[in-house]
Amino acid sequence: MIKVLFFAKLREQVGRSEIELPALDSGSNVAALLDAVVAEIPEAEPVLRQGNILAAINQEMAPLSAIVADGDEVAFFPPVTGG
Repeated sequence: MIKVLFFAKLREQVGRSEIELPALDSGSNVAALLDAVVAEIPEAEPVLRQGNILAAINQEMAPLSAIVADGDEVAFFPPVTGG
């Protein structure tokens, strides 16, 4: 299983704070996980496909090309700004 977390405004827009999905095929990346999330929550597609979403795997920032494995925790969140 892969635990998927949504933070900040994404959590509000998706309507959930987390979901669990079955492990993906070996070698699958964060982009493939996003596809699986959209398949599970179709109404979240506009939010998750906005192009500036950030991801972390096991609490470390990761690009969409990073490999996701069974047992990973993947978090998605909007870009943050300081000030």
